[in-house]
Amino acid sequence: MSESLPKETMSTYRVQGFSCASCAQTFEDNVKALEGVQEAKVNFGASKISVYGEATTEDLEKAGAFENLKVTAEYGGKDPKSEELDKEEKIPFYKKHSTLLYSTLFMAFGFLSMFVNGNENIVTALLFITSMLVGGLSLFRVGLQNLIRFQFDMRTLMTVAVIGGVIIGEWAEVAIVVILFAISEALERFSMDRARQSIHSLMDIAPKEAIVRRNGQEITIHVNDIAIGDIMLVKPGQKIAMDGVIVNGYSSINQAAITGESVPVEKAVDDEVFAGTLNEEGLLEVKITKLVEDTTISKIIHLVEEAQGERAPSQAFVDKFAKYYTPSIMVIAALVAIVPPLFFDGSWGNWVYLGLATLVVGCPCALVISTPISIVSAIGNAAKKGVLVKGGVYLEEIGGLKAIAFDKTGTLTKGVPVVTDFNLLNKQVEEKELLSIITALEYRSQHPLASAIMKKAEQENIPYSDISVTDFSSITGRGIKGIVKGTTYYIGSPKLFKELFVPDFIQDFEDKVKNLQNQGKTAMIIGTEENILAVIAVADEVRETSKHVIQKLHQLGLKKTIMLTGDNKGTADAIGTHVGVSDIQAELMPQDKLDYIKQLRAEYGNVAMVGDGVNDAPALAASSVGIAMGGAGTDTALETADVALMGDDLRKLPFTVKLSRKTLNIIKANITFAIAIKIVALLLVIPGWLTLWIAILSDMGATLLVALNGLRLMRVKE
Repeated sequence: MSESLPKETMSTYRVQGFSCASCAQTFEDNVKALEGVQEAKVNFGASKISVYGEATTEDLEKAGAFENLKVTAEYGGKDPKSEELDKEEKIPFYKKHSTLLYSTLFMAFGFLSMFVNGNENIVTALLFITSMLVGGLSLFRVGLQNLIRFQFDMRTLMTVAVIGGVIIGEWAEVAIVVILFAISEALERFSMDRARQSIHSLMDIAPKEAIVRRNGQEITIHVNDIAIGDIMLVKPGQKIAMDGVIVNGYSSINQAAITGESVPVEKAVDDEVFAGTLNEEGLLEVKITKLVEDTTISKIIHLVEEAQGERAPSQAFVDKFAKYYTPSIMVIAALVAIVPPLFFDGSWGNWVYLGLATLVVGCPCALVISTPISIVSAIGNAAKKGVLVKGGVYLEEIGGLKAIAFDKTGTLTKGVPVVTDFNLLNKQVEEKELLSIITALEYRSQHPLASAIMKKAEQENIPYSDISVTDFSSITGRGIKGIVKGTTYYIGSPKLFKELFVPDFIQDFEDKVKNLQNQGKTAMIIGTEENILAVIAVADEVRETSKHVIQKLHQLGLKKTIMLTGDNKGTADAIGTHVGVSDIQAELMPQDKLDYIKQLRAEYGNVAMVGDGVNDAPALAASSVGIAMGGAGTDTALETADVALMGDDLRKLPFTVKLSRKTLNIIKANITFAIAIKIVALLLVIPGWLTLWIAILSDMGATLLVALNGLRLMRVKE
């Protein structure tokens, strides 16, 4: 895509009716040739075209007239007109394939006539020619146009083969070839549509209408007409139509559509909700924060469709291959037809026939469709499971990963400190009373770990805000102190109590604190000048899933898993050892993380970085594949990463690696099979066994098997 072209001049259109990748390419070339168009880019996987410059839908439909393409403008992916168009397209089977059915009928009569009147009879010939014309008219029209322009695609090859077959009088075979080609195109279209359907089903997740309160009245309106700031009402059991913030109500919401996480999430006032998620319990009033084209689900759909437009390495290879392969096949076919009769006394009729069969075998249908259908199926499947892959390139890269680096905070851990230990050491004080004093002091300290202590007090319903604290002060680098009910309390590090010369500060107690610190916890002592009363430890909690995920990745054969963190070495070692990573790098600045990723790439080639997408942006960008946690809440994660785990769930990572490897294997198998079947069929030329219908059957069989093999990726489970 031309970088210099301004984004404003770009319009995106949905296209209906693509039958094959090469037809999409022809359409793209036709659009580029339109007056006022500077650049055009077809996304075959998503059935869309981006046009830079001025063009009307009529102009575009004229450019696609060779295949009867329907074009509609896309308004943020939610155009009511295009929705109607989608609905109208449900045509009964017999109408949709009427030409094919009539063509088959005429062919059947042709065989009947051949049986009764013989092959040379004019009725037989007319019936077969009618069958050919009915079934292959659109094929011939495009094929002849291409022939005049010297554009060699599948239809050009087929047209040449059919004309040749008619000239040498092979009516019956040519009629079969035309029908089989039409069937193989219908199957190709069907399987590509099935793959696309997995994306279209994402569009149906969010409702098209919502109940909104305006001027004291409740009205149902289309989502396109909702404005930011509107109050939307969502009843229990209803799907949420727009992104927003709850202003009234409490409920549990099933966010599986966005995050792939099936367990409902509790939501109350001031919590964010997403379009397409299901309100399970209470009545909610939601203030709209984003327009329909900016909702999280719209962004996901947009990114998935963009991802299909991104050429995967194997797809680029196939496109290049087909470009040189098609003319080569025409040359080989010409040589097969001409060389034996000219130099080896062969019969012209026989060798021209074999030359035509060679042309048909050469159709690169199976080869061209082998990669896009696999990529579309896999990306669609991943999106449904809450994994957003931004392109075929990254899907292929993940399969070849040798090392994965993890950020610690917010990735392997939850990123929220919690109180892990509260040990009372003095029996004269009551536990709850002491906790309320600690919380009252911490409440004034604004220390980062104070929130964990306040949360514990709130969970245990311990009041602290009404406790009066006098002479509160912070002792830099040591802790805090304050007077409660006439007693001076201190909270701080062992160093502070050593300096206070507290009588019962003994070695045994210091070891206990050291032990907590070795577990990666921050330990704080509470006491007075006479006594040590308690020790409280706070730590960033490790995700329950982290250990299992690292184990799974090692089982999948990943050579190295590394934890990168800015935290101190003690905490890092404790958490890294617990989750089982193979290497731990602590006390790193963002720049150090970036350098380390570059070093890993030099050593292993293919390296992924998993982070929470905010402070890890440089490292995510430097890795082969940047994987961000929790795309549902953060736009940064969606923007910077190549892959986003929408539900903040690390368990999706082994599934993504598995899906990627399966995709790679299927693409390789498809390409190998498509080429192998061509070679085998071409070898049949030597003994002269290759017939036109064997040729088309090998081509059609390959296309069908390749398509079905690619569609298997839609069924890969976690």
